[in-house]
Amino acid sequence: MKKETTDLRAPSLKSVTIFCDGSSLGNGQTETRAAAVALLGYKGLWRGVGEYLGRATNQQAEIAAAAIGLKALREPCRVRVVTDSRYVVETMSGRFRRKSNPEWWARLDEAARAHSVTWEWAKGHAGHRIQEAADRAARRIAALGRVDESVLRDAIDSLGTTEETE
Repeated sequence: MKKETTDLRAPSLKSVTIFCDGSSLGNGQTETRAAAVALLGYKGLWRGVGEYLGRATNQQAEIAAAAIGLKALREPCRVRVVTDSRYVVETMSGRFRRKSNPEWWARLDEAARAHSVTWEWAKGHAGHRIQEAADRAARRIAALGRVDESVLRDAIDSLGTTEETE
């Protein structure tokens, strides 16, 4: 399921794919440790960005993951955001109402504003190599309680060579 949110059709825009995932260890409990990761792909080259969120729900971590991926882009792009969060895809596509998490949605809206974004859902934990790498990295950062660049490097290294950016 795909939905484009902004119409910037200039042929000069780079096409980027972002696979993102959030993790909240202890979701719903007092001592939650959450993190968000985005893996950005352009012409077969990958870069990872992550953020330790501390106390946040899984839903908030999923929103943050998409936001950090989009925010990491240095210029307006045509972006395919792939996430295992139906919550993010359906909300950004206008099919779900925003009943909660307004500050998180505002952060994502701001990050998406400069880009032409297509939102795509991918089933989580279904063996998709890039989605699984983002998931593992988010869980590791949440467990560590901080962003460790080696976690992001490991995620990228686990992809090997893949052209799945277009």
